Amino acid sequence: MLPTVAHVLDLEVMRRGLPQVVAGADHLERPVRWVHVSELPDVAGMLQGGELVLSTGIALPEDREGLARYVRELADIGVAGLVIEYGRRYFDSLPRALVHAAEQRGLPLIALRRELRFVSVTEAVHALVVNAQLEQLRTSEAIHQVFNELVVEGAEPAEVVRQVSRIAGAPVVLENLAHQVLTHESAGRSETELLEDWERRSRGVRPPGRTGYDPRSGWLVTAVGARGQDWGRLVLMQEPGPRPEGGPHPNTMLLERGASALALNRLVVRDRESLERQTHRTLLSGILTHALTVSEVALRAQALGVPLEGRRLVGAVLRQRRGPIPAALEAQARLRDFTELAASAVRACRLSALVGALDDEGVGVLITLGPQQDEHAALDAFAAALRRLAAEAARDAAAPEPVVAVGSSVGSVRDARRTLLEATQVADAALHDAPGGRGASYYRLPDVRLRGLLHLLRDDARLQTYVERELGPLLAFDAEHNGQLVQMLRIYLEQGRNKSAAADAAHLSRPSFYDRLHKVERILGVDLDQVESCLSLHVALLALDAVRR
Repeated sequence: MLPTVAHVLDLEVMRRGLPQVVAGADHLERPVRWVHVSELPDVAGMLQGGELVLSTGIALPEDREGLARYVRELADIGVAGLVIEYGRRYFDSLPRALVHAAEQRGLPLIALRRELRFVSVTEAVHALVVNAQLEQLRTSEAIHQVFNELVVEGAEPAEVVRQVSRIAGAPVVLENLAHQVLTHESAGRSETELLEDWERRSRGVRPPGRTGYDPRSGWLVTAVGARGQDWGRLVLMQEPGPRPEGGPHPNTMLLERGASALALNRLVVRDRESLERQTHRTLLSGILTHALTVSEVALRAQALGVPLEGRRLVGAVLRQRRGPIPAALEAQARLRDFTELAASAVRACRLSALVGALDDEGVGVLITLGPQQDEHAALDAFAAALRRLAAEAARDAAAPEPVVAVGSSVGSVRDARRTLLEATQVADAALHDAPGGRGASYYRLPDVRLRGLLHLLRDDARLQTYVERELGPLLAFDAEHNGQLVQMLRIYLEQGRNKSAAADAAHLSRPSFYDRLHKVERILGVDLDQVESCLSLHVALLALDAVRR
């Protein structure tokens, strides 16, 4: 920070002159960029602003108009202050017209009651100025180094915001153009205090220009975007009050550098999920893993524009039926597109929901319903919109329909985890259901019946033991001989124990298929003509699917 007028007056070399502030006492926090010694009445034309002018006043105008013009020109150019030494022109007081003009224009006017060597003052102040400039240069270089590394490493927006907050020592919030919080760093402050009623508070802060300071709130705000397309604002929150006079806010460069890093991050990772989806995913993950408390989830969701408190919550999990296994990058792109598709379906139905990827294959949706909204109608509309958008995106009417699984509705944020977990279990079970064979547009726990029960029990050691007891020898044989006997058994049971239909489904001749069934009987020691044996094996196969899932 450059020295202020008050700082200069407190220097030992200045105190020797017994300085007395006679006007502009409320503006002593102006930064001093340089010290200029001059007796010229038209010195303003030689200045650039930020100078502390030292004079004996020997050549100042005598008339009131001339003194007022002298002060006006200095104030217009933005000088930090005017210091006049007694002893040459003035002896115990300054002209009233000079004092009045300085007070009117808010220009600090200081009288030196004892003679000083001006060169001593300039040397002392210039040393401070040069040191401040060097320190500012070091700070600027350090900040650029930090954010360059973040950009090169592809840091997430949350890490960029965290670094801005750490350097500034104050809370920082990144919001979108709808004034919804995308990510934030509270810097030790209460999240409730920071985010409560965020949208209303943020809309009330509209500083001019791309970067501006609002003294009422203490917010320093800069736009975030690139190529003429802004998509958010970065807000640094400090105590309300006027900024230092005579220059930009001290943290302007820091905030703008952070905004640039965020904009570059968005350009570089344009093919990754949107920042809004990342934020939703973080909240859904926080619900499922208990990484966030109930109050934190509710507060952050409210700041994001998705109210959760006082509403009915319905968890949904969306999955795509399996096809050929894509490469890793292609799978990420598919999941990203599927997530955005789900968000589009939510918007199309005018619903309020958190939408984000849950794992490598599924999308989670936490829908919030008001007291007047019909749950079944809302879910039907959402499922229909999702399927329509999926078909349009694929441009293929035969494209596989997405699986929409829904949990039981709950009445509090505390129970949101339960509805999401139930929807996950239903989705896992529904993936094995034959597509297009149901009237309802989405699955719920009663729809998946035995398969759903087995998915609920899949982590139970007793169920895993049952699978091994019923199918263990056959699984071991297939693993050792690279065989397909488990698949032959599955086809036989799914065809209702109709051997002819099963042979056709397996694309084998009947003798070949019968031979494989006899091998299954020998390995497992069972009779596949017995209904109870087949029932046990069918349950074991369903349980195997659940366990493997």
